[in-house]
Amino acid sequence: MGKEAEIAEKFWKALRSDRTLMIGLVGMDDGSSQPMTALLDEGRNGGPVWIFSAKDVDLVRELGSGKAAVAHFVAKGHELFATVHGRLVPANDRAAIDRLWNKFIAAWYEGGKNDPKLQLLRFDPDHAQVWLNEHSLLAGIKLMLGQDPKKEYRDKVAEVKVG
Repeated sequence: MGKEAEIAEKFWKALRSDRTLMIGLVGMDDGSSQPMTALLDEGRNGGPVWIFSAKDVDLVRELGSGKAAVAHFVAKGHELFATVHGRLVPANDRAAIDRLWNKFIAAWYEGGKNDPKLQLLRFDPDHAQVWLNEHSLLAGIKLMLGQDPKKEYRDKVAEVKVG
């Protein structure tokens, strides 16, 4: 497995575990992003990334039939950072709703899976920049000892195809 594939694998594993993305639409007037819970199909790395939202959320209203989007991700332990580019579209995929539904999602929708405010979103990632931050303490020690820590970081950054 090459460096890019290894880094992509680490990204999908971290996203599957931590689940929170900051996502925004490219060209949205104020450039804002908002936190969303990302869900992935079991046993599959790569898109789509599914997001449960509400029809009255600014991002959903601005979305229309779909737009280019950018998601930012930070793993809980800060060992991985990513910026993911792709397309965000409203999805009325009943099979996906049934497959992904759980008690945590249900807590947000009084009407359950048939709540009129429920809007499933599908984020189809295209490419990402992923940064690993696995040895930041070691890099600091090397810097204090007069060594150049940048050499090790060359293998910790990748532009990866994630779609």
